[in-house]
Amino acid sequence: MPAAIATPSPAWRRLALRTLADDEHATPESPLVRFPLPSAWGIDLYLKDESALPSGSLKHRLARSLLVHGLVNGQITGHTTLVDASSGSTAVSEAWFARLLGLPFVAVVPAGVSVEKVRLIESFGGTVRFAADPCAVSALAAELGAQRGWYFLDQFSLASTATDWRRGNVAEALFTQLAGERHPEPRWIVVGAGTGGTSATVGRYCRYTARETRLAVVDPENSAYFEAWRTGRADVAAGGSRIEGIGRPTVEKSFVADTIDEMIPVDDAHSVAAMQLLAATTGIAAGPSTGTNLAGALLVIERMLRAGETGSVVTLICDSGDRYAGTFYSEPWLREARIDPGEAGRGIRSFLAGSALHHVA
Repeated sequence: MPAAIATPSPAWRRLALRTLADDEHATPESPLVRFPLPSAWGIDLYLKDESALPSGSLKHRLARSLLVHGLVNGQITGHTTLVDASSGSTAVSEAWFARLLGLPFVAVVPAGVSVEKVRLIESFGGTVRFAADPCAVSALAAELGAQRGWYFLDQFSLASTATDWRRGNVAEALFTQLAGERHPEPRWIVVGAGTGGTSATVGRYCRYTARETRLAVVDPENSAYFEAWRTGRADVAAGGSRIEGIGRPTVEKSFVADTIDEMIPVDDAHSVAAMQLLAATTGIAAGPSTGTNLAGALLVIERMLRAGETGSVVTLICDSGDRYAGTFYSEPWLREARIDPGEAGRGIRSFLAGSALHHVA
């Protein structure tokens, strides 16, 4: 593919777009995993395992969309250096696609991002720049992207517009997969918000296709999104989430609050406890943002039980736990971070055994 850089730009662009389209068509759809619940509840819980995508996370879809967006707008050529700000997983996927197209890629990440993600970015040929201030990653990436011959992919601004919410997205895929299940139209879809692109895509798709499905967005500790949604303000600021991939210190442009039916704040202890429970129950070791999703989904299910409702709930496995071996899967790191999932884990297990679930938020 790198040899194609020498060809005229329009020809290279057509080849690049065809390469991305071929990759999309050749990639198997990520599977739905059923999480075991008591059969008497009449509720089915599914997790769509986006870690099965080629670059290992939900962000595979976003990265492809961002590159297509830049290509069709004429902003990416065969000589362009790509750059983006990321907490890690989007950058991993962007590096994967940049290598596919033979383009250099630079990721600007917070200094505290996991070592495993940095290694993955570099293994796909990307270069990593660290920002000491997590709030400065986008500004630094934008500064680099302003250089001649560079392009700022700008996931935090473009995620909700670059992704096609009408077709070919994660929402359409999961509805197709559920078609043969006993509750084919879920009562709730539960997702997190990093850029806000996934929640906007799911919310818009459900409305566009006239579904009764409602969208719940989970928000980790020290994120600005829940308060922004609750108050309707876009100027909310917070300390910044420790749950990599979701939660932001400020409200990003791609966060579309009006597409969301419910927001659920989830503390870090419950995120980690649910992450650990998923591994123990299904054998799937996922990242902490998946734990946040699962904790929120279980709270939604508790509310359904109290209301006497049956049906299905769907959430996402965002990425693999391999990316957090030295952090969220490390007991010394958890102790140093003062995250104790013990009580939260006991509460979740008690709920699954038939008791009420308390203090998820």
